[in-house]
Amino acid sequence: MNQGRAALRHEHRDSRSWPATRVASRVGWRWLAAAVLLACGFLGLASGVSLSERPDVGESGLLIKAYYSLGLFVFGGLDVGFPVDGPLAGRVLLWLAYFGAPLLTASAAIEAAMRVMRRDRWQLRRLSDHVVIVGAGTLTLTFLRVLRRKWPDVTVVVLVDAIETTRRQELEQTFGVKVVVGDPTHEFMLRQLRLRRARRVVLLPDDNFQAFEAASKMLHLYPVLESRIVLHSHNLRFLRTMQSTSLGERCTGFNCYHLAASGLVRDYLLQHFHHTGVKDVVVLAGFGRFGQTILEELQNHAAGELSTVGLIDLDVERRVLVVQEQGYLSEGYRRVLVHGHVGHPEVWRKLAESVDLSHSEPTVILGTGSAEENLRAAMWVKRRWPNALVFARTNDVSVFATDVGSEHGINSISITKLVEDNIPESWLG
Repeated sequence: MNQGRAALRHEHRDSRSWPATRVASRVGWRWLAAAVLLACGFLGLASGVSLSERPDVGESGLLIKAYYSLGLFVFGGLDVGFPVDGPLAGRVLLWLAYFGAPLLTASAAIEAAMRVMRRDRWQLRRLSDHVVIVGAGTLTLTFLRVLRRKWPDVTVVVLVDAIETTRRQELEQTFGVKVVVGDPTHEFMLRQLRLRRARRVVLLPDDNFQAFEAASKMLHLYPVLESRIVLHSHNLRFLRTMQSTSLGERCTGFNCYHLAASGLVRDYLLQHFHHTGVKDVVVLAGFGRFGQTILEELQNHAAGELSTVGLIDLDVERRVLVVQEQGYLSEGYRRVLVHGHVGHPEVWRKLAESVDLSHSEPTVILGTGSAEENLRAAMWVKRRWPNALVFARTNDVSVFATDVGSEHGINSISITKLVEDNIPESWLG
């Protein structure tokens, strides 16, 4: 019995050491071959063989002959020419080095590349309790900043269809993630990511449909992922429609504008409404995705604080109808619609005919997609109604907008910062 256990232990040690022994044997063989080929080249040159491009090498010193022999592993004799004269044995040795040295170098380079590829596959096979993020846009960077503050050491894999070199370096060097290029809707790629063992999957691609397709395939392959998938949709209307499906019930869906708007209302506007002590006037200059979600959040959390909401947009009537069709418009306050560009003074004159902005402390939010126009219009509004609480939207955090805002009494708000501040901790795994 003891002899059998000893044999098993010996066999186990042999099986564990086999890969290392195989690598060592390969390395030893290659070094031996390199030494033999180097000797062939050196002896060939030392025997007095002349070269077509460097006929004087045979008469040079031993150190120079050794140098040219080493060069055969890189250039293969292309820089010194070919053997043209000298003893037959010396030429044979030199020809052996001419063919063998470059082949040995090429084989080492190929094996190194294959080893790197095998290492990447090995790293994927070892994945466990990791976070998988699909997409490499601005939202991914925002999520990673929050994730690394909470879990600095968790393994993160970022899966993308394609990626620029600078963005890849930023992800790998700044956040320490593993970037994998592949199709997030391809089953083979999903199996490589060991999703069954993942603590969280976060879908942040630019393509809404791709995100939902990837989530569907993941849940078909690994039902255990239910409630572990966080999915972003750029189209809030589409997201709300999909929430009534089985997929929507098994995933956590969100929209970045909705997340930013909820943070703005909760952290800034509610406190201001309580401060004024009267029902407030709010002007949403720009009624796109951000403005619509702000209005929804105001209705959900501050309906009793509102007297009038002014909406300014180039397509304001249609957008109001869209919001109304979704059932997200409520009563209990007055709505004033003004069609036009937020930067046109005539638009604000029309608004002022229906809404008294000089009374109390109205809230004005410049929330269009143009940070430049928002800031310029915000400065004009603040000069015209200095009593107003004015917000100017930017996408990323802007030092310039923040500095200008502090000089002129304007609050600069960043969509990226609002999203970063309001990502729920439960989404991090």
